[in-house]
Amino acid sequence: CLPRVRGERGRTKWSTKEFFRRRVKEQKRENLNEQQRVIRRHHREKSELQARIQGMKNSVPKSDKKRRKQLLLDVARLEAEMEQKHQQELEKFQESFPANSNVDSVTEDLAKMDLENQPPRLSRARRRRERRARQERIAEAETQHLASFRREEEEKLAAILGSKNLELKNIPADGHCMYRAIQDQLVFSVTVESLRSRTADYMRKHVDDFLPFFSDPDTGDAYSREDFLSYCDDIVRSPSWGGQLELRALSHVLQTPIEVIQADSPAVLIGEEYTKKPLTLVHLRYACNLGEHYNSVKPLEAGATENCFKRF
Repeated sequence: CLPRVRGERGRTKWSTKEFFRRRVKEQKRENLNEQQRVIRRHHREKSELQARIQGMKNSVPKSDKKRRKQLLLDVARLEAEMEQKHQQELEKFQESFPANSNVDSVTEDLAKMDLENQPPRLSRARRRRERRARQERIAEAETQHLASFRREEEEKLAAILGSKNLELKNIPADGHCMYRAIQDQLVFSVTVESLRSRTADYMRKHVDDFLPFFSDPDTGDAYSREDFLSYCDDIVRSPSWGGQLELRALSHVLQTPIEVIQADSPAVLIGEEYTKKPLTLVHLRYACNLGEHYNSVKPLEAGATENCFKRF
């Protein structure tokens, strides 16, 4: 058991260091258990959604073009909503996780406090140093937390790509990664600028097909037509990150299906109404410190089956 000391009037209490060590360890266990519950729930919800989507697809004959088109839009909306919801939940959890991720350092800090006496006044310089040290510990814990998810994602993708005789082909994380991955997959020459321009043009010409899926990330308010057109302008003018809706537009522009391989969900096929061989992209959530990322793939080289995933 933990060491105890005698307090006033013979009352028994935990020593300061052991008391806080116990409390911090308990908090860490609670956080880790909660993290596991969140991830398991996300996996279950994704599986349930894919089963629901498959049922929706089976209920609409491929010959019914109008209903098929609406079905694809509904599927994109459902997947985008779930992706956004899960991302927000993970971000909210990760905001609180680092504070309890390093038991020893936190315990040492707390053990320095004398709860039975008034603490001495700290100089401004010392307060700055301690605040900077706390921030550095939090940043280190966040990096370790991200690295854990990254390793798990790599292992899952290695198995998926290996089963398809594919390996990862790295694409620079410069904001153009999705378009560069598409460019890499195409058999004809095309620039990233051209792909961005053609994507924006298609979305402008089909506003009603895309506008319902856009909302302000801060307020949740639906985009106006002007907001949507401004978004399309940004596709052309800036290295803005592309996602599933831009991929849907590109599949129509290229009249080619696009398969997106993911670690924690079944592969998504966009533009399945087209009969060409799909372009294949890999979507990674944790490969890049800046956020989500797209890579391309290439045929697995002979003898490379054990290392088909190269660290980004």
